[in-house]
Amino acid sequence: MSLLPYALARPFLFGLDPETAHELTLHTLARVQGTPLAWAYCNRRVEDPVVLAGLKFPNRVGLAAGLDKNARCIDGLGAMGFGFVEVGTVTPLAQPGNPKPRLFRLPEARALINRLGFNNDGLDAFVANVKRSTFRSRGGATPMLLGLNIGKNAATPIEDATSDYLKGLDGVYPHADYVAVNISSPNTKNLRALQSDEALDSLLGAIAERREILVGQHGKRVPIFVKIAPDLDEAQVEVIAATLQRHGMDGVIATNTTLARDAVKGLSHAEETGGLSGAPVLQASNRVIRQLRAALGKKYPIIGVGGIMSAEDAVSKIKAGANVVQIYTGLIYSGPDLVRDAALAIKNSA
Repeated sequence: MSLLPYALARPFLFGLDPETAHELTLHTLARVQGTPLAWAYCNRRVEDPVVLAGLKFPNRVGLAAGLDKNARCIDGLGAMGFGFVEVGTVTPLAQPGNPKPRLFRLPEARALINRLGFNNDGLDAFVANVKRSTFRSRGGATPMLLGLNIGKNAATPIEDATSDYLKGLDGVYPHADYVAVNISSPNTKNLRALQSDEALDSLLGAIAERREILVGQHGKRVPIFVKIAPDLDEAQVEVIAATLQRHGMDGVIATNTTLARDAVKGLSHAEETGGLSGAPVLQASNRVIRQLRAALGKKYPIIGVGGIMSAEDAVSKIKAGANVVQIYTGLIYSGPDLVRDAALAIKNSA
């Protein structure tokens, strides 16, 4: 358990504008990671190793992309007990994202709405931050794994999106334990169109071809996971599953945020544009995971994410068919102890 209970910090953070609180938290983590002050929030990692896509995960709870877009806090986040941390989404060029305000809390629903729009400092700064992290040298026999999440610039026309993804893949490949391809954020215009049959087939074909070149250049085969939306019907999920397998993708991340608002109707900020995350996404995400598992078979790797606010929610993802899980909004509402609690619950449920 962390030395400083999150319950003491949360009222202060929730008294701030959500994005201000987010940036303050990341700034603090970046300053204190690797110092004795990190003991205020660190947790002893639960050991529950599992091999997935050829990678040995120290435990089955990870951090979802989006919290640390610029890879500034890899070591600080790792100290919270995660088995793996995914950072990004990074785009080839720096971009400011969408106009503020763009992040909203819905405490009654234990949810967030964001329309950040891949705000980040660009690929060069991202890779420099990754290279400065020291988590691999301090991980013991089973170091924490690092996922690097790539996307396209907002200014890049959707018909040229593949070029941005290939630039991102080239940049992050030498430094990633796995690469996540984000085609499901609702906050970059037309991005979700890449999940459609022909567009997805073209994109993943190009990524698979480029990876073969990178394998030869770097002497290693880095797994590639594709992140999809919860707002898909069963027929769409089946097409995506078939396309992932056809192009040799190593796994799928299910799911991103939702555009649905049924669960938060009438609440303050409920009609804000953007992706809804947190408790209201749990069942939609679990539905997609179950459909993916049915379509992909027993062995295909699935990372389950969306709506994990408690240890029980994490176990529900595993029961739905995920191999490992990720949290984000649950960390905002419950703090670092959720990482340990979820990892223990999954371990004990096996």
